[in-house]
Amino acid sequence: MNVMAQSDLACSSQDDDERWMRQALALADRAEREYDEIPVGAILVGPEGGLLAEGWNFNIASHDPSAHAEIMAMREGGRRLGNHRLIGCTLYVTLEPCAMCAMAMVHARIARVVFAAGDPKTGACGSVFDLPADPRHNHRVQVQGGLLAAEASLRLTNYFRVKRGKPLLPG
Repeated sequence: MNVMAQSDLACSSQDDDERWMRQALALADRAEREYDEIPVGAILVGPEGGLLAEGWNFNIASHDPSAHAEIMAMREGGRRLGNHRLIGCTLYVTLEPCAMCAMAMVHARIARVVFAAGDPKTGACGSVFDLPADPRHNHRVQVQGGLLAAEASLRLTNYFRVKRGKPLLPG
């Protein structure tokens, strides 16, 4: 492959990443608007590059502590594939995954996770812990963070400001 083609491929991949993350942000908005959930959305893209599954936070409404956006997307993806392994899949999520979600990705053999906002309190993909890269696991997940982070962070900040009766920050 020549240098131009590699550059075009990288550009296309970045464009795809942004497109999928924007879709995850729309799911985060839906979680907040329709279910009064913390606005986190996730998109699972299959190995061939097409939409496999989507999810959003649903733990408050469902009274299920494991119903994070990532888990919801991976559950749907597993059902659609008929397999608990999600080999070659990419997970896009608007907030850095927690330890539960990061380990679920490792167990599912997710190839790559792309997240927007980092989580300095419970992030497990590089902020507080780095579970996907831990050499003790028999699978490692490639991690990319910070894509559209400001947009995702503002949604989360404003969600909690509303809950505390504070005015929204401008976008």
